[in-house]
Amino acid sequence: MPLLTIRHVTTYRYKQPVSLGEHRIMMRPREAFDQRLLSARLDIDPQPSELRWQHDVFGNSVAIALFNRNASHLIVKSEATLEHAPLGQTQVDVEPYARLFPFTYSSEDMPDLLRSIERQHPDPERILDNWARAFVSNTGNTGTVALLTQIATSIQRDFTYVPRHEKGTQTPIETLKKRQGTCRDFAVLMIEAVRALGFAARVVSGYVYNPSRTEGMVGGGNTHAWVRIFLPGSGWVEFDPTNGIIGNRGLIRVAIARDLYQALPLSGTWFGLPASFIGMDVKIDVQSADPHQFPATAHGAINSRLIGA
Repeated sequence: MPLLTIRHVTTYRYKQPVSLGEHRIMMRPREAFDQRLLSARLDIDPQPSELRWQHDVFGNSVAIALFNRNASHLIVKSEATLEHAPLGQTQVDVEPYARLFPFTYSSEDMPDLLRSIERQHPDPERILDNWARAFVSNTGNTGTVALLTQIATSIQRDFTYVPRHEKGTQTPIETLKKRQGTCRDFAVLMIEAVRALGFAARVVSGYVYNPSRTEGMVGGGNTHAWVRIFLPGSGWVEFDPTNGIIGNRGLIRVAIARDLYQALPLSGTWFGLPASFIGMDVKIDVQSADPHQFPATAHGAINSRLIGA
């Protein structure tokens, strides 16, 4: 089981001291059977007057920081060490009734899954619907995991990953038309596509690392976004359309949400002259206890109000 240390540093800079409002921080990795958190530390400069922790509606760990003095910078440093157990596609075990598409979720699961099945983006011309339906075999013999795998790998193969540091996410229709986007655009596209087919899907934000030197991983150095889909028998299963990953190999979960805006790693307010803001940067390092396991360090600069560049 790989032992990993993640360092995530966000720095805001201002020309003169500004008043810092409340900031919401989601950088602590989630604890689960496949990623065991050994230690976690959060350092903030200037030191907040109050720092409290809470679990949001999805069970994510959220730190709320309050400040009582002005400052010309804000630095948020998160460091966590965890054991990560990579799970691959061969470990996805689906109940017999759900192995072929279409299927219906059980009456016990459906009430809790409904909001994750609801569409978030309009598709009046059924452009996305038609694109998603094209992956379904006309023979009526479409394997569920094969269907979802094909959607994820086709996005990786047929769409171009282009970093973008501006705020916001493309709509699924925009991504389909442009055939390019960021990890967050690809995640939103896949979520809406599988929801159009009746699957329950959620977005995941976290970190991506390269488990071996032989694999090419896209999105390192930034926070990363991918998809979780509920499959009876295995529960929530990861699909990363940016890298074509099925399972959690190379993926470290931090936040899970129904929509991207609910999983921002850092958001907050400040008060001062509009010209006071100079800029910001983010540095993320993922390191292994075994230096030969994968490339140790990756750096990137992004807007931390976004997920992925």
